[in-house]
Amino acid sequence: MENFNLEVDSDGIALVTWDMPGRSMNVISAAVIQEMTDWIGKVKDDDAIKGVVLTSGKDSFCAGADLEEMEGGVFGSSGDLSQEEMAAAFEKVYALNRLLRSLETCGKPVAAAINGTALGGGLEVVLACHYRVAADNPKAQLGLPEAKVGLMPGGGGTQRLPRLIGVIACAPLILEGKGLAPAKALKSGVIHKVVPAGQVVSDAKRWVKEEGDPVQPWDKKGYAIPGGGPHDKDGMQNFVIGNSMLHAKTYGNYPAQKHIMSALYEGLLVPMDAALRIESRYFLKTLLRPEAGNMIRTLFLSIQELTKGARRPSGEAATDVKKVGVLGAGMMGAGIAYVSAMSGIEVVLIDMSQEGADKGKDYSVKLLDKRIERRRATEEKKQEVLARITPTTDYALLEGADLIIEAVFEDRKIKADVTAKAEAVIPKASIFGSNTSTLPITGLALESARPDQFIGVHFFSPVDKMPLVEIILGEKTNDKALAVALDYVKKIKKTPIVVNDSRGFYTSRCFGTYVREGMNMLAEGIAPALIENAGKMTGMPVAPLAMTDEVSLDLSYHVQQQTKKDLGQHYEEMPGDRIVEKMVAELDRKGRKNGKGFYEYPKEGEKFLWPGLSELAAVAADQPEVDELKKRLLYIQALETARCFEENVLVDVRDADVGSILGWGFAPYTGGTLSFIDMIGVRKFVEECDVMAQKYGKRFAPGALLRDMAEANDSFYKRFNPKGTKAAA
Repeated sequence: MENFNLEVDSDGIALVTWDMPGRSMNVISAAVIQEMTDWIGKVKDDDAIKGVVLTSGKDSFCAGADLEEMEGGVFGSSGDLSQEEMAAAFEKVYALNRLLRSLETCGKPVAAAINGTALGGGLEVVLACHYRVAADNPKAQLGLPEAKVGLMPGGGGTQRLPRLIGVIACAPLILEGKGLAPAKALKSGVIHKVVPAGQVVSDAKRWVKEEGDPVQPWDKKGYAIPGGGPHDKDGMQNFVIGNSMLHAKTYGNYPAQKHIMSALYEGLLVPMDAALRIESRYFLKTLLRPEAGNMIRTLFLSIQELTKGARRPSGEAATDVKKVGVLGAGMMGAGIAYVSAMSGIEVVLIDMSQEGADKGKDYSVKLLDKRIERRRATEEKKQEVLARITPTTDYALLEGADLIIEAVFEDRKIKADVTAKAEAVIPKASIFGSNTSTLPITGLALESARPDQFIGVHFFSPVDKMPLVEIILGEKTNDKALAVALDYVKKIKKTPIVVNDSRGFYTSRCFGTYVREGMNMLAEGIAPALIENAGKMTGMPVAPLAMTDEVSLDLSYHVQQQTKKDLGQHYEEMPGDRIVEKMVAELDRKGRKNGKGFYEYPKEGEKFLWPGLSELAAVAADQPEVDELKKRLLYIQALETARCFEENVLVDVRDADVGSILGWGFAPYTGGTLSFIDMIGVRKFVEECDVMAQKYGKRFAPGALLRDMAEANDSFYKRFNPKGTKAAA
């Protein structure tokens, strides 16, 4: 076999080692399923084999299904398959369930020696074994993360896990994709034992010889589901409350979670063989939804490709950023210093005063202390990281820096000043990056003596938590600058997207449409509570008015005034502009940071909408349907993304979709802004935008690209092949 090695010892125990060639982690592929079928058959039929120990030849056990192999397939083809095709598709997805059922009913004891992480299908293989022992490795994870990419478990996870630990205990693992370290998996009952690393195989063999039981608990007479089944008094409440909580969290936007709940309920009413067929039916139903294909493509495949360097210029040699200068020790600069130092990079953190610089370093102290409290770091690690950060006012210490990241206030004069001071010291080969979120890079580069080495490196707040970095190319930015920026982002373990220069670039520009549309609605007389509820129901992480408070109203006002100044007579006034101006300039309501914005922020208790909003914008007697508001909030963001594509700000659909979800939280179930348009259908999207343009203004009018695609009945992922797209130039 290519992926497994089977050795039978003198006790008749078959040690099956899973070790896929050419891969860092094992995955479940069509070839793996075929080989598992072969060795399970051998184990069952060979009388000399008394039991089985299944382990991995790699550091981890298994990462789950091979999603690259799954890409395409039947994803999103609901309604397009004939009855015969549906039957064939079911048999294909049922193959793993059939296989694992044959493993647990082979008549011989099977032990899983889990030497590392076991996720998704990997954990499902483990659950089909009669005994599970894991290595004591706190970094290892056992879980079912399928729901995070729009899927559901398809190898028995929705049936074996609740039969082991009960519906309530398994819900966070299956519905939210949460993982467990071995110690917690033992405590919850997912596994039987934790032993020191290196002893998993010997302990598994011991169990087979001394205790080996070839029958699963649910196949024994008298078995009862922990906590009760769906028709038991206590078990019924699990589903009544669970469904209510699920809808409150997801607003029905995620088909996978709905199907998981159905598979749990229906599957726990019947014996295991029937339950597995039920799970496979819901698994196929999930695959047929466009959300699954979109989420897998964006949240798994595209993120992987971009993180590994899909947008990196092919002709540039690899670089290793060892020293970074961070200009500005505010929240952003302090965060950049922290993630850089955590990745082994020497950091010079510069501020106007030593007090400011020291305060910036203290941010790292606080974060490291939290890690120590959570047992994710040691005091030694803390001191090692802090030793890499030098807080100072002295630009001379930037000498030898490979990369500069400017993170000062959004003011061209201030940025020009620090650029000149840094470039007077740093090597000629150094790259200069600006963390600006709105000011065009080409304009900032005019103040640089080396505009070809000037690039935008836009982080998101808080830097230590947000996974995205937006790389912006100015008109003169060269490939070397892009390569260094991408190599740096990879080193600090973030995901990069690459965009061309424009006002607001991509993320700030498109995100701004969401919060502005909320304010436009307010100006139209739509009830604030209705606006906020519609925002939540779209799947956005925060409602539009609340989001404006979070990013601060005075920032919105500052950007608005700067844009007016820069565009002059070409600036297009929005209905909500007046509200922002009055809130900030007249009422001093700047948002959460000064405790008053669209919301009130009492010292005790939850925030609530400011009652004075009714005086700021009178509520109209007639209110629109919530679906119309949801449509406006989602369509305006997707429409602006399409404009960015048409204007060459974006040149890769992966950047658009990954950036929209990781950057500002565009509804993840859609797969991103361009996947959202494709899911609706470009022709239908254009028609609906035209209707909204007539009702709400020309900001909803589609551009030439969308109209051309609608005419051709095209889609973004058909017209623009992301695998062949080159770096922006």
